[in-house]
Amino acid sequence: MSRSQLQQLHDLGSARNASRVLQQMSEYVTSFRDTENVYYLSKDGRERVDSQVVRKKTLQARHYVMRNDVYIAEGRPLSWRTEVKIEVPGKVRIIADALFDRAKRLHIVEVDHTQKMSKNRIKIERYRQLLSLEMTEQPPLFIWVTTTEYRRKQLTKLMSDMQHKIYTVEDLR
Repeated sequence: MSRSQLQQLHDLGSARNASRVLQQMSEYVTSFRDTENVYYLSKDGRERVDSQVVRKKTLQARHYVMRNDVYIAEGRPLSWRTEVKIEVPGKVRIIADALFDRAKRLHIVEVDHTQKMSKNRIKIERYRQLLSLEMTEQPPLFIWVTTTEYRRKQLTKLMSDMQHKIYTVEDLR
């Protein structure tokens, strides 16, 4: 998570105070710089909280940070799950970046960070196939986060017949 995300989630006040608190936790967290500091648990931190999940600085880090931004913007839903496989055997299979339920409606989250638009088209077409199977009472709401206004316009066009909400990273700051 980025420093600002941790600051919001844990009501750490100012950026200076959040940085001070995170510095005091340096035995348990490791960080790297990507616009701002991004933190993950060190070996000692994982042992302290009994976590088996090893996170490191990877090319996926920005993807995770963008997904976290959606989680915060959507009010930190309790039913939030990441990397969820949605499958109708023999018909369609897709892995959503995140899912959550709100008011008996499924919300499907997708992060468009470095994805080619052709890959987004394919993913949207698979979601369209799922919608045609009418697996839920209400059609899901698709939430996408992307990097530019231009990409938002392209995604809006691609999803014109689907219920959706599209953020840019700037909307979530």
